[in-house]
Amino acid sequence: MNVEQIVFYFFAALTIIAAIGVITVKNAVQAVLCLVLTFFSAAVLWMLLEAEFLAITLILVYVGAVMVLFLFVVMMLDVDYAALKQGFTRYLPLGLFTALALFAVIYWVVRSKYFGSDVIPEPAKHGAEYSNVKELGRLLYTEYFYAFEIAGVILLVAIVAAISLTFRGRRERRGQSVPGQHKVSKEDRLRVIKMDAEKAPSDELEQTADQNDEQQRGNS
Repeated sequence: MNVEQIVFYFFAALTIIAAIGVITVKNAVQAVLCLVLTFFSAAVLWMLLEAEFLAITLILVYVGAVMVLFLFVVMMLDVDYAALKQGFTRYLPLGLFTALALFAVIYWVVRSKYFGSDVIPEPAKHGAEYSNVKELGRLLYTEYFYAFEIAGVILLVAIVAAISLTFRGRRERRGQSVPGQHKVSKEDRLRVIKMDAEKAPSDELEQTADQNDEQQRGNS
């Protein structure tokens, strides 16, 4: 067994263990971290298959953006774990049946005569100068150019349709005008009012002082 096979089996087992941890751990934050580990292990497997573009995309898009967003959402939400576990026993038989059916289909495909190293030979290894990103770009802009452009147009139409569906009419927005702010002078914003100082008569001051003394005596 060479080093490549050891790395493959290690990260394949790590992927399976992390994927099981996503659905078995009780803490939602730990489940998201297990999912991050699953994506990272899958990216290593893509690297072994010489699919560097898919591996880098998996790390940058899912681990670097989507999973970070999920982690922040889970940390900000107050998840009621007791409410989530209420229907666990009721749907457990259906889940076990679905899992067994899925594993049976996978076993049937793997053990069939159309799947195996003798039917599908191992792809030839490329040299160190081989670049999967370069080959993918060459295919996208030569053989699959029209399909690639049509897919981009369809996505653009979907974005425009989503914006049109969520738009609820014109809203009055109060935006700031920078040139108008620069033209404003001190006289437009500040107004100084001059008033004569008023002084209370001495009788009123003495009466106020007497009232304060009486209040203090009553409190004491």
